Amino acid sequence: MSLRERLDVYVNLTRFNRPIGSYLLLWPTLWALWIASEGIPDLKLIVIFTLGVFLTRSAGCVINDFADRKVDGHVKRTAQRPLATGKITAKEALLLFAALMLVAFGLVLLTNTMTILMSFGGLFLASLYPFMKRYTHLPQVVLGAAFGWAIPMAFTAVGEQIPLIAWVIYSAKLLWTVAYDTMYAMVDRDDDLKIGIKSTAILFGQYDKLIIAILLILTLILLVVAGFLAQLGGFYYLGLLGAVGCFVYQMRLIKDRERDPCFRAFLNNHYAGLSVFVGIFLHYL
Repeated sequence: MSLRERLDVYVNLTRFNRPIGSYLLLWPTLWALWIASEGIPDLKLIVIFTLGVFLTRSAGCVINDFADRKVDGHVKRTAQRPLATGKITAKEALLLFAALMLVAFGLVLLTNTMTILMSFGGLFLASLYPFMKRYTHLPQVVLGAAFGWAIPMAFTAVGEQIPLIAWVIYSAKLLWTVAYDTMYAMVDRDDDLKIGIKSTAILFGQYDKLIIAILLILTLILLVVAGFLAQLGGFYYLGLLGAVGCFVYQMRLIKDRERDPCFRAFLNNHYAGLSVFVGIFLHYL
């Protein structure tokens, strides 16, 4: 395999060529960073958390593919992943995971002691998630816990404390993640049932759309509470209104539970997160 081909394999494994997943982590992290710093975040922290998000998300993709290397070949959407096709070995994948997490940890070392200690919780959750789909129908909850961990870390990086609003935003992110990752799991539901992989899409069954709608409504309620606690103004609520529009569109996409529309609904969450961030940014501007 040439160097160019090997680099392509690494890019596919880390999903650097598919950044939507990173954006879904980035926007809530920036919500927290802007609110924690009252609209004037330190440039150093913006760089640390932005790079950290991309690195940890890519590391999460690597460890996820490592955990699923024996089943991905049986799922239509994942059959061509590098570990499933043997283009990269399990050992190489683990080394790449370790390297990405070490670089991310190096960034955390540029913050403060409390944030450094918090990072170990994030590492634990990120490493735990890929294996949960074998033991529980709620791996999306663990994913939500992992995806949102940068939120309390942003608050500790700014003020070395985790106020109530941090946990409100974290809870909103967790519920939102369960909702959009259930949409994602609906794409693979038929294949997952055949090979014994568990997910909320399977657990919710015929009530999947109803539960997703409830989760999205609860997410919005918590974000309204966060806006009240942070005394955010009209621009923020316009941003939330944009997220509402995205959520309504997503519910229309998943109404027939078809693979491609469900996947498009998942991807659309990027715009919901961006809309909320724009609202926060404009408020403090």
